[in-house]
Amino acid sequence: MNLERIHMRRFMSLTILIIIGLLGLFAPIMMPHDPLAVDISKKFLAPSWDYPLGTDHLGRCVFSRLLLGIRYSLGAALVIQIVAIVVAILLGAWVSLKRGIIDALFIRICDILLAFPTLVLAFGLLGVLGPSLKNVLIALILTQLIYYSRLIRSLFIGMNEKDFILAARISGTTGVKLIIRHYLPHVWPPIVTIVALDMGKVILEIAGFSFIGLGVQAPTPEWGMMVNEGKQYIRQHPELMLYPGLTIVLVVLVCNVLASSLKTPDQ
Repeated sequence: MNLERIHMRRFMSLTILIIIGLLGLFAPIMMPHDPLAVDISKKFLAPSWDYPLGTDHLGRCVFSRLLLGIRYSLGAALVIQIVAIVVAILLGAWVSLKRGIIDALFIRICDILLAFPTLVLAFGLLGVLGPSLKNVLIALILTQLIYYSRLIRSLFIGMNEKDFILAARISGTTGVKLIIRHYLPHVWPPIVTIVALDMGKVILEIAGFSFIGLGVQAPTPEWGMMVNEGKQYIRQHPELMLYPGLTIVLVVLVCNVLASSLKTPDQ
């Protein structure tokens, strides 16, 4: 019975994320209004059929902005995680197979960088690169890459002495074929779980950087930026912060539920 609940949570959370992703993908044809169109005469309109969630301080459709914001929040987080884990697999696998001075140097560099909190490193990189969505992507990919490559290197080294790995090497299997056929199938489950769990964290980091002005810049409708724009009207129109804030909470919660269901053993 418990296993059925785990599968149900996994199915439901994955379904919700896919639906949200599709909404973001097809946002341009689903938005009732241009999310960037400014019309001061329509500012702070109440929800209606024409404006399902009303309008903001510049008369822009809040619902349309939330839909397009999926691309900049969930979409950006997905890009960060995919790029970071792919590069980390290549780097971690290469280091684990080379060993020697390359491995020792890699460990020392990772130890130094991991001594700093992820946000501190990201802040430092953004301070050098400047505020923009592109630079947030670069900063978070690099910070995620450090942790993931160290983790994958450890997973690969832990398998080096396994009988099936030794047998594969004796039979002449090396390089990419060895990694794809024999290493990845066994390390993939924990990697997927960690990536799913970190999705929520990355979404919060993107929103946080945008909220303090270091990430996505106005008028781009990213959820953190929308919260930032709505904070000055929190007394008169709290819904301007409430809508994007609840959306962030929902997506992060669904990501965490999915990760929790993935890391629970099926047997």
